[in-house]
Amino acid sequence: MSRFRSIAPVVGLILVITGCSPATPSAPASAGPSAVASAPAASSETPASAGPATPAPSQAFKGVNVNLLTFNGPQIAEPLQRRAPDFEALTGAHINVIATGFQTIYDKALLDASTNTNSFDAYVFNPQWMGDFVGPGYLLDLTDKVNADTSLQWQDIGPFFRDFNATYGGKVYTVPLDGDFHMVYYRSDILTKDGLKPPATWDDYLTIAKKYQGTDLNGDGEPDYGSCIAKKKGAQSYWWIISVAAGLLQSQGTAQGAFFDTTNMNPLFGPNDAMTKALQLYKATKDVGPPDELNMDVGGSRGLFTTGRCALTMDWGDIGTLTPGTYAQDKTGATITPGWKEVLDRSTGKLVPCDATTCPKAVDGVNYAPFASFGGWSGAVNAAAPKAQQDAAFAFLSYMSAPAQSSVDVTLGKTGYNPYRTSHFSDLAPWKAAGLSDAAATNYLDAIKNSLQSPNMVLDMRIPLTKRYEQDVLDTALAQYLAGELDEAGTEQAIADGWNGITNEAGKDKQLAAYVASLGVQR
Repeated sequence: MSRFRSIAPVVGLILVITGCSPATPSAPASAGPSAVASAPAASSETPASAGPATPAPSQAFKGVNVNLLTFNGPQIAEPLQRRAPDFEALTGAHINVIATGFQTIYDKALLDASTNTNSFDAYVFNPQWMGDFVGPGYLLDLTDKVNADTSLQWQDIGPFFRDFNATYGGKVYTVPLDGDFHMVYYRSDILTKDGLKPPATWDDYLTIAKKYQGTDLNGDGEPDYGSCIAKKKGAQSYWWIISVAAGLLQSQGTAQGAFFDTTNMNPLFGPNDAMTKALQLYKATKDVGPPDELNMDVGGSRGLFTTGRCALTMDWGDIGTLTPGTYAQDKTGATITPGWKEVLDRSTGKLVPCDATTCPKAVDGVNYAPFASFGGWSGAVNAAAPKAQQDAAFAFLSYMSAPAQSSVDVTLGKTGYNPYRTSHFSDLAPWKAAGLSDAAATNYLDAIKNSLQSPNMVLDMRIPLTKRYEQDVLDTALAQYLAGELDEAGTEQAIADGWNGITNEAGKDKQLAAYVASLGVQR
């Protein structure tokens, strides 16, 4: 635990410099899905600096069939399906990629494992769910495998993704294939023309969005939108409210947490003034967006942004790789998610101004709290699968994550994979090969680094029953609020009641211990 606690606040700084410590994992681990509007063609080029790509001796797994469950996107599954034939040619293993909807992956995988059906040998899924899979023994401990696999280049994977996403209870259970957290994207051309800076606070975001709402942003004679944020229920829209609220809820650093009070497991999502303000701001973005935003998923918002119809949007890292070849190419800027100049006093439920005590991590008076939403798609191996399938599945995950393959895949918008290795940030060649200019690649990667370097980064929830807390209770309450069925107070109460119900069902002490451990806090 102690190693994770010391790593989390400076994780981005270490990521940008290098990974050089011994490959000994130590702390708990957590996960953003993606949808695609347009993307450049896949590249088969392997950068010269990427290192070895062969995961196993030729035909080492001849005749072995591996069933791998993942998201049908169509991204996420795409690179797995595209590279599986190459892997089979190298090793003889046939990888059968079984793709399903995001809402069904968790239930399908958990039911299959818990009933000993074991029809899946491996998964590429949300590492937040490890709390439900590791405890019962459903996932294979990969610690020795990652330490012994030179082609994987484990130390090249950024510490945040290596020690949070991949690790649970001091052991490695997943191989990162993706790095996920939220950023804000803006039309750099129009903001520069009008002498505006990227939004530092959420109030700034709304002000800029209002300025451009209803104006023609792409020269087609049609009115466009100030902001595009996907708000469809069941399409991961609940993560956006976490990003909006984060800077009001967490100010003392990553270990403070933004979901529950670490002393008593009381939900921080209300009722309190911070959540009220966050909900009001989030709902206000609906009025400066497309008329059908409540029914829009990220594929829709990305399509609008890349065609020049949005001044601002919030997303994972995918926008940066989707702009080449679109109207938004070289017209897009990326920045750390906006913050706030107030923060919640947890003892009173009231907001207080940021100062050196209340917001010690603030920059120019703004409390930034970038949210590691989802954290990144990761591969895991079924502990009950036959050894031949386990070995072949791990070799395939290693092959997918190795620099030779991943340094290309993270640059292609259609994959839904975002950078997570030190080498992904240090070599611009793959990004330029994917169509990004030097300036666009540098701006994009710098925004990611600024987020990862934040000592106040918010870790996504990763405790038993996380899916129910976020995908069931939070998503439902938020949808009812946006539809006008609940007001702020009713929404906050619904979230608190729902979360408390799940906590009490699972055991409050058990859930509190899991939450505290997930933040790297020692008690």
